[in-house]
Amino acid sequence: MYSDLTNGLPFMKMHGLGNDFVVLDARKKVVLDARQKDVPDAGLEGVPSLPEVTPALAQAIGHRQFGVGFDQLAVITDGAADAHLTFFNADGSTSAACGNATRCIARFLMDETGKTQLHLTTDRGDLAARDAGNGLTAVNMGHPQLEWDEIPLARQMDTLELPMDGAPTATGMGNPHCTFFVDDVDAIDLAAFGPGIEHHALYPERTNVQIAQIVGPDHIRMRVWERGVGITLASGSSSCATAVAASRRGLTGRAMRIDLDGGTLHIDWREDGVWMTGPSAHVFSGVLTPSFLESLT
Repeated sequence: MYSDLTNGLPFMKMHGLGNDFVVLDARKKVVLDARQKDVPDAGLEGVPSLPEVTPALAQAIGHRQFGVGFDQLAVITDGAADAHLTFFNADGSTSAACGNATRCIARFLMDETGKTQLHLTTDRGDLAARDAGNGLTAVNMGHPQLEWDEIPLARQMDTLELPMDGAPTATGMGNPHCTFFVDDVDAIDLAAFGPGIEHHALYPERTNVQIAQIVGPDHIRMRVWERGVGITLASGSSSCATAVAASRRGLTGRAMRIDLDGGTLHIDWREDGVWMTGPSAHVFSGVLTPSFLESLT
């Protein structure tokens, strides 16, 4: 991936159910291995680093006409465990959690190392990942945050039913979520509905928005408006939050299938956290050109 490091900025394009990502691999060993192909005696002190990922850089790469395009940008760095992951939204803001990106990167690292289990760190905390067989990857997204100040909300209130139209449920999964249960998700104009909820006064850090329809005892149809992004085909953390909200409200059990616009995830809220299982895809690798990067300065 880093064979063209001196000429540009390498990246990978991945997606989980159409929820798409640009991934930058900034692990020192990856950079060093590539540089040593041309400079056999190179040491870590001679390895160029990636440019700092600023909001402006994230926005530029994320633009679907003038850049590459993504729902989230993920950066892999060395960490205390197998790797550390940092996430940026398309508007340049950061997010502590991104479930689908975590699953995609976990699959990439498993294929790279031959491991079937990983220990990843994020700003959300430590996350476990494992090979679930049949090309699927499972990630433990941690325990949900159910208290108003953990999510966070603007003031103390019952998080099960918020004091706003539709009485949605608030959940934290390392990022804030607001889940509405409706009779028909396709009857909602999400493009018109999502922005107002994302910026609602009850959510000081904005929120991801889900509209969810109960199909059966352990089956949900859901659509997503992501904070800092807009409508996305899927969202792992939103799926986890919706599963937790549905279970808390007695609408489902704790293990369920969630059908999103881009496909299906399986969520299981266990004693050790919320497990998310689904497919992933590494679509292509590329290099951002020096002229593109220079145009941003």
